[in-house]
Amino acid sequence: MKFSINRTELQTALGVVAKGAATRSTLPILSGILLKAYNDTLTLEATDLNLSIRCALPAFIEEEGETVIPSKLITDVVKSLPDAAVHVEANEESAKILCETSAFSLKTLNAEDFPGFPDVDPESSISIPFATFSRMVKRVARVVSRDESRVILTGVLVEAEDGVLRMVATDSYRLAVTDTDFSTESEGFRAVIAGSFMSDLAALAPNEENITLSLAENQIVATYSGTTFVNRKIEGNYPRYQQLIPKEYKTRAKYDTKQLTEAVKRTSLLSNRTAPVKFDLNSASNTTQISTVSQDIGEARETIASEIEGEDTDISFNFSYVLDGLSSVETESVYLELQGPMRQGIFKSEEQERFLYLVMPMRA
Repeated sequence: MKFSINRTELQTALGVVAKGAATRSTLPILSGILLKAYNDTLTLEATDLNLSIRCALPAFIEEEGETVIPSKLITDVVKSLPDAAVHVEANEESAKILCETSAFSLKTLNAEDFPGFPDVDPESSISIPFATFSRMVKRVARVVSRDESRVILTGVLVEAEDGVLRMVATDSYRLAVTDTDFSTESEGFRAVIAGSFMSDLAALAPNEENITLSLAENQIVATYSGTTFVNRKIEGNYPRYQQLIPKEYKTRAKYDTKQLTEAVKRTSLLSNRTAPVKFDLNSASNTTQISTVSQDIGEARETIASEIEGEDTDISFNFSYVLDGLSSVETESVYLELQGPMRQGIFKSEEQERFLYLVMPMRA
């Protein structure tokens, strides 16, 4: 095998594909990246048997062939090279990587031992502008659970139905829901997809292309910008999150998003995991006092303007949960809807953004 390729393009492709390589497998071949050079195209593949990634990019192929090179090794080598053409020559035992005055010789693995890329027959698909997909994922993915004992909560629920695309995530202490208008022929698309996988997809380099999500029997296939990702779906019944969202409220406050975020950040300097941040809403003065008291540290309080309708009330939250939600609000104003001190609080962006963030209260 012998080919030449632009270093930047190769580095970018390796950065994407390397996420599919195994890091702790007892099978050495799974820690490698398969390089296939045919018909003026270089194809890179990696798999840990759960996640498989394939990326195709143009290259000048002098001699067709295949080889497997350890993922971390080739990624580190290419990253260190000058920004110039990279020449690769490989045989059954080694691969030479040449770039200007740099030369490396790396031991290779047998390409015949590399697992075949999954052959998936999709049942339904949706195609989403990448910018929209990325923004929605970043709003909800931080809320997924890290507790592997409830695997279903480590995923993001993706649904497309009745002209709406929705993404949902929860760790049972908070819930994030984001919607956008969406027209597709695949009505009824519904899948729970690993939050870490969704975050990796959302972090890909943006362009004007759409990202396509396809469902197979037990797998999810994502295709974007010449790259294909195949990952296992998370099986199980997602919680009935709609039942957690009240249809009415007793108190509603409107805040300047930036002002509220900064107030919570300052107050939280004296907070900790056992000392929540308290919101005290006063409708007569249209103000909210945000405070915290830490027995061993001290106390902090700040009063900000707010437009309040309904009853006076107070409620306490984990400050980091509040900041996570506010960081996903892109509108100038944000609403807080309450049922009482010990009921869930709902943060909402202004209507055009259609983002909802539910937080369970803490005892003050």
